[in-house]
Amino acid sequence: MARPFLTARWESLLLLNYACPADVLEPLVPAGTTLDRWQGESLVSVVGFLFRDARLLGMPVPFHRHFEEVNLRFYVARETPDGETRRAVAFVRELVPRWAIATVARVVYNEPYRAVPMSHRVALDASTGGSVAYEWQHEGTPYALRGTASGPAALADPDSEAAFITEHYWGYTRQRDGGTLEYEVVHPSWALWDLDEAAFEGPPGPLYGDVFADVLAAPPRSAFLAVGSEVAVDKGRRIEV
Repeated sequence: MARPFLTARWESLLLLNYACPADVLEPLVPAGTTLDRWQGESLVSVVGFLFRDARLLGMPVPFHRHFEEVNLRFYVARETPDGETRRAVAFVRELVPRWAIATVARVVYNEPYRAVPMSHRVALDASTGGSVAYEWQHEGTPYALRGTASGPAALADPDSEAAFITEHYWGYTRQRDGGTLEYEVVHPSWALWDLDEAAFEGPPGPLYGDVFADVLAAPPRSAFLAVGSEVAVDKGRRIEV
């Protein structure tokens, strides 16, 4: 990867995962990619985490280095012309508390970012667990993502659902003209917990659209908490479709 466009540390990643009908996701799949399924099921994840020391092209942006993000994502894959399979994520919506961050992401990647009031509460230790909560408001309605874990975090089995959820190292996003931008996300495998308790609170329809209301109103099929790591994200390139 060339010099990263964005570097940061992602910490305390809370991932709640739901089965989702493929016909809900197919209209959102970026051109040139296909849904990447786990044991035949298409999944979506609501993910909350902390950005630490965010830098653009190596330069810190004053007042925009540390902040929360909550996103709704799903999983796609692309086979390159030389036969490599690139497993990736695509986003339905991404929330941050900084207007400038949301604007840069929309302009550079055409990612569906929105700026909303956000806060977090994290009391977590890699050896003993703890609790994580991300809270935000959308059009005056409160939302929250919460989870608790116990014991030490550990690397996931490579063939597990936890590995499927966390080890997608590419991103694809639809462009305004119908094309697709591909970008690489570099980070090591994360130590994880299976959560003792996890919850998404708030009405999902107004935030993510009616097609996701029933999906996200159900209990998550799985929930994980990751310690996190340094990450690097490249600016990306358009792919030939």
